Amino acid sequence: MTAPSGRARTLVRVFTQRFTSTCRGARLARQLALVELHEWGFPESTALSADTGLLVAELAANAVRHGRVPGRDFELKLTLLEDFLRIEVSDARRDRRPAVQPHAYQAESGYGLRIVDAVAAAWGVTDRIVGKTVWAELARRRQAATLGTGTPVRRVQTGR
Repeated sequence: MTAPSGRARTLVRVFTQRFTSTCRGARLARQLALVELHEWGFPESTALSADTGLLVAELAANAVRHGRVPGRDFELKLTLLEDFLRIEVSDARRDRRPAVQPHAYQAESGYGLRIVDAVAAAWGVTDRIVGKTVWAELARRRQAATLGTGTPVRRVQTGR
């Protein structure tokens, strides 16, 4: 057996909770994520906490608005690793995959994934047996990955 290539990722903490697919459930997901981060040592005044609140709000709102199946909940999972925080929101609609929408003049919606794309170091979609998981990663340290040129590298993945 060979050792895996690359740096090993050390798991620090995990938080998982299911919420009703309602606006109230999406609000509660954001609030509990911030409470959990505070307990992990990241108070609301930190950049990681602020970015997490924003991403959880957007992903949870998308799960409620676009991924809702009557009688099914959505799930929030926060995984704190040594170098980054991974946020996962899972819903029951596999057929409705998120995509960044082109800019529309004076549009009142459609900006959620643009925000996710701008704030997250990486994000993507993974299929599940029932539904899908939309995930985003935030670096624990405010340093963007680079190719040695000083240019930030962004990775967006979608699993099929």
